[in-house]
Amino acid sequence: MVRNRWFIIIGILLIQICLGALHAWSVFRKPLQEKNLTPTQATLPYAFAVSISALTTIIGGRWQDKKGPKIVSLTGGILFGLGLILSGVIKSFLGILLSYGILSAIGLGLSYVSAISVGAKWFPDMRGLITGISVAGLASGTFIIAQISRVLIDNINIFNTFIVLGISFLILITIGSLILKNPPEGYVVEIPTSLSKSPINSYDYSPSEIFKTYQFYLIWFIYFLGCATGLMIIGQASPIGQELAGLTKEKAAFAVGILAIFNALGRVFWGKVSDLIGRMKTLFFIFLICGIAVILYIIIPSFPSYYWIGIPLVGLCFGGYLGVFPAVIADFYGIKNVGMNYGLVFNGCGIGGLIGNIFMPQILEKTKSYDLAFITAGILCLLGAITTFLIKHPKKINII
Repeated sequence: MVRNRWFIIIGILLIQICLGALHAWSVFRKPLQEKNLTPTQATLPYAFAVSISALTTIIGGRWQDKKGPKIVSLTGGILFGLGLILSGVIKSFLGILLSYGILSAIGLGLSYVSAISVGAKWFPDMRGLITGISVAGLASGTFIIAQISRVLIDNINIFNTFIVLGISFLILITIGSLILKNPPEGYVVEIPTSLSKSPINSYDYSPSEIFKTYQFYLIWFIYFLGCATGLMIIGQASPIGQELAGLTKEKAAFAVGILAIFNALGRVFWGKVSDLIGRMKTLFFIFLICGIAVILYIIIPSFPSYYWIGIPLVGLCFGGYLGVFPAVIADFYGIKNVGMNYGLVFNGCGIGGLIGNIFMPQILEKTKSYDLAFITAGILCLLGAITTFLIKHPKKINII
């Protein structure tokens, strides 16, 4: 049984690689602006997708907790691919906003939460590492898809690129979904003593019960802060490179790929670190590094080389958020309802991404500078670092 569980990782990674298309969006922003969209219009489909997909994880988490991950992820793959196909067919701002920003986003949320939850259920003995590996697939997909998309856009235009990607993802996510399954009833794996730094709750909190713990609100808050910053930079990485560091569109697309690589590495690296030193201590270091790195983005116009330092640092930290927070929820609130419980927290990430990717283009259009956005986001990350000291492992609550 323990040996067979590793086969599940194949399905998880196949799904997550396809979903990595979400964070390759900055490669699409400039080509969409060339189709007469404003910077805000070219960013909104991504901002909506981040937010809607996060909200959908609540529904998907509840659904897969009851019916299993296969049907939920399969439905998600169909919607994700169909939304991209429709974006390429409709071609208008409103059409892309509805088809990608909403339809594809719903599919993404369903498939994402299924893949994350099933990994946590099969690997309670190495939860941080496995959730890190799982979400690293998504970041790896961002790197791969950014490079492929750049070539496709140059050769077949952006709208045909959407269609090709949509068909490919629909097929690949379907294959990955068929591999997913929950462990059988009574499945138990011995937890090594090395996990004592991250105690696991023996009580399974229901979704309604987690609202009665103060930890939920603080976890949601810092997830919001981290993702608002990370997704803001990810969504604008290519334009920032071109406009502030003077990169060509090819080099900027390569930078998006570099960000994705460190995003993937961060999910595995920080996930493993959190198994060894504890979740909150790990999150403190992630927020601290991210905050300083983003504030220093203001020096890019005078010191363009910093772009190549800041991009991997933000990628590494954002990967840490996505790698550690699922493990936090499983540790704090138990495994039985981890799908929906994580979905409730993950919508903080989605709302943060929406606000961050509306905030930055608006600041750019009004001030002709990114500086205010960089400084604000950096300070919020430092606030997140301080907040980690207030979050302690919850105990079983009394229900009145």
